Amino acid sequence: MMSTLYIVGTPIGNLGDITFRAVETFKSVDVVAAEDTRHTLQLLNHLEIKKPLVSCRSQNEEFASQKIIKMLDEGQTVAYASDAGTPGVSDPGAILAGLARQAGHTVVPIPGPSAFASLVSVAGAGGKTLVFEGFLSPKPGRRRSRLRELMAMEAAIVLYESPFRITKLLTDIADIDSERRVVIGRELTKLHEEIVEGTAQQLLEDFTSRSKIQGEFAVFISKSLKNSKEFDEDSDN
Repeated sequence: MMSTLYIVGTPIGNLGDITFRAVETFKSVDVVAAEDTRHTLQLLNHLEIKKPLVSCRSQNEEFASQKIIKMLDEGQTVAYASDAGTPGVSDPGAILAGLARQAGHTVVPIPGPSAFASLVSVAGAGGKTLVFEGFLSPKPGRRRSRLRELMAMEAAIVLYESPFRITKLLTDIADIDSERRVVIGRELTKLHEEIVEGTAQQLLEDFTSRSKIQGEFAVFISKSLKNSKEFDEDSDN
């Protein structure tokens, strides 16, 4: 028996960002699968929705996916939610979606918030090409090497970073190109949301001067202009 798996985007902070469609999906399904059942239970309680919950996190996604596919095989409908934002975007969910489709089930996206899209919408520049890298390696050598590759591109870049490594990331960006324009979104959509813009060096000085750094970060790095042509390739000149 074929069934449907819904991949549901949930708020990244502000619960008011939940969509009508997401709420109706949670109400209609037989089971809700979640990256963290405790976290998703809080959201469902807020929405006054009671559903059986099953865990499917990054550490056990392949194993848990098989359990969920068995539920789908039995004809149950399932909604999957990561802790915040859109599953599969620097969050678990991609493996589950792929395996469910391979098993012949319908996989339906229920679009919702993401820190990536939220930051790009206010960054003020993006161009035609935008590279989303998510979290870089925590290992300094790998992080700097990959960052150097990304910043050599003629494309804007969006990264995610933790409060524990944001100054290390800004140091690396400034070492590569201290004048590169950067926009940082901290605690997007939450009570203490902050969006700051400046050169890599200016933002490094800002954050290293702070006595305490809290919150999750999305970082927009403008594209490299060093190799850009004077005119667009589409130009008649």
